[in-house]
Amino acid sequence: LSPDCSFTCHYRCRALVRLDCSGPPGAGDEDDGNEQVLEKDTNVDEPSEWEKTELDQAQVEQRIKEYNSQINSNLFMSLNKDGSYTGFIKVQLKLVRPVSVPATKRVPSLQAGRPHPQGVKRRTSFYLPKGTVKHLHILSHTRASEVIDALLRKFTVIDNPRKFALFERSEKDEQVYLRKLGDDEQPLRLRLLAGPSEKVLSFVLKENETGEVNWDAFTLPELHNFLLILQREEEEHVRRLRHRYARCRQKMQEAL
Repeated sequence: LSPDCSFTCHYRCRALVRLDCSGPPGAGDEDDGNEQVLEKDTNVDEPSEWEKTELDQAQVEQRIKEYNSQINSNLFMSLNKDGSYTGFIKVQLKLVRPVSVPATKRVPSLQAGRPHPQGVKRRTSFYLPKGTVKHLHILSHTRASEVIDALLRKFTVIDNPRKFALFERSEKDEQVYLRKLGDDEQPLRLRLLAGPSEKVLSFVLKENETGEVNWDAFTLPELHNFLLILQREEEEHVRRLRHRYARCRQKMQEAL
């Protein structure tokens, strides 16, 4: 059991674990809500202002030139001969729950004289560092669901992709707006239409809404693990609420 992030593993697996963390996301924050977030549109069937915009080939070429002239890096967009285009998107991973990565180890069979034919797949769970970002080089027709799959592969995460969702984030009038992208939406197209400004548009990977996850697709060990995580989250939330009310009560008593 780690004293910093409460990571727990089998004692024989301890030497295989490499962690560099100072606690789970939000540790030490009373409300874990430094950012005032308003979900402007959680209905993926209703297109955003970027999704409603249609461009012909000449407009796409002009937009790419304008985009490349505004960036301060070498992450340019390129127009292909077939009319498609390639470019980079940056995705911030804001995950509040641990993710699972494989830890395959060949172990002997429990029955003497019968060696196990294959290695036993094991999982190691840990919290991704806060503020983790990843640049992806994608095509204009790459879908949001494919971006999620690519991100999970980059970090060797073996959790079901349906646990996660890609959001577009924008800032307007000192307010942050989030909208979950549909599986078939094209992030690079949204990036081109919005321009390179991260305030106008950025991408965030978060956990999917609980009610939208097909829980029947998970195995029994995974479901038991989710229940344990939810129980710990609930206990921590109750602890913070009690601490807040106790402090408020103390201030009132001091005033009296």
